[in-house]
Amino acid sequence: MIAPSLKTLLAAAVVGSLALPVTASAEEPAPWVLTPDMGYGYTRDGKTFSYKMGTSNAKELFKGAKKVPKETLFFIGANGQLYMRSGRFLEDDGSFKFGSH
Repeated sequence: MIAPSLKTLLAAAVVGSLALPVTASAEEPAPWVLTPDMGYGYTRDGKTFSYKMGTSNAKELFKGAKKVPKETLFFIGANGQLYMRSGRFLEDDGSFKFGSH
């Protein structure tokens, strides 16, 4: 009698796990919380960090810095590399252009 119950439990777990990605994709996108006193780094090793910044060397910080254009999407590829793409990434109805359909 234990075997049928185990099969039922496993089947329910599989069905439940298949439903999770659908539920997660239905959520509204969360905005990034970027603040003027924080820096966000992407190292040569592909790791990301956040840093508390001071104001004593702000002049040097802006040397070589560029504004990020509006309509820019940042994403991590399957190879773990950080990418950015300029251009529209939202459909006219506000849905994500590159999301699952």
